[in-house]
Amino acid sequence: MKALVYDGVETLNYRDMPDPVAGSDTHLIKIEAVGICGSDMHAYLGHDARRPAPLILGHEAAGTIVGGVQNGRRVTVNPLVSCGTCAACKAGRENICPDRQIISMPPREGAFAQYVAMPDSNLVTVPDAIPMDKAALAEPLAVSWHTARLALEALHPSMERRALVIGGGAIGLAAALALKAMGARDVTIAEPNDARRAFLTETCGQATMANASGSFETVIDAVGYGATRASASACVMPGGVIAHVGLGDSAEGFDVRYATLQEVTFIGTYTYTMQDFRDTAQAIFDGKLGPLDWTEKRALSDGFQAFKDLRTGKVAAPKIILDPWA
Repeated sequence: MKALVYDGVETLNYRDMPDPVAGSDTHLIKIEAVGICGSDMHAYLGHDARRPAPLILGHEAAGTIVGGVQNGRRVTVNPLVSCGTCAACKAGRENICPDRQIISMPPREGAFAQYVAMPDSNLVTVPDAIPMDKAALAEPLAVSWHTARLALEALHPSMERRALVIGGGAIGLAAALALKAMGARDVTIAEPNDARRAFLTETCGQATMANASGSFETVIDAVGYGATRASASACVMPGGVIAHVGLGDSAEGFDVRYATLQEVTFIGTYTYTMQDFRDTAQAIFDGKLGPLDWTEKRALSDGFQAFKDLRTGKVAAPKIILDPWA
């Protein structure tokens, strides 16, 4: 099969790789759409020791089962594989399973490829009316759905549901969409990139600002740098909630003193539970997250250029979707 392979820092090559093989408990999936995630960019830049070269990256995927009794079944892929037997898994918190694995991280190759093998329990059937490029958004949308759910559940019932989302990439935009779907009254996205901010406003219909400011009951940091943690601390109201989903760096920024004195709840979030993934997929199918028309489509063979364009800030759309067969 053809795949886009991470071969070293800022080096991606489109080349032949061995076909994955379906086992007794897995399906072979023909990938028809796969998104570029921020974690893929971290690996591409050499900032993620968990993803050493050579490796097929990519985990935001949708496609069709090939072979077997379920041949032709259209699916979106939950890339997080958990053990199913530990206390976390039994509690429905598969995302913190100590033995969890994710495709695009050894020992599992990713989905920037024409095929991938996945367990049946990680697949959600996609209705015929839903395009694969939208079905592939289930993974990044589920990250944000999980974050928004935890943030709103932690918010004191006496407080209003006004929210600030820091970062207007796919996770930030998806967080804004999830917050609104869950009943948040007023949601604003802070995004410094002029082209992306204009895209969010004009194409996605979102309220935006260039730099985080103001006072909000809920703040979601979808970037995860020291500077954005400082902004989150400055913008959250006393008694409010900060949900931190970005993994930009480990620098200081969160104001622990203010959070302690003002009883600010800080939540670190990672991926999603299987139920969150299913709920997100259903929300996509039901149209609760909007038209999802904010992606840019490119061929997988042009993936290296897509990464370079993302690296230099030339992409206004929050998400690039790659087609392995174009």
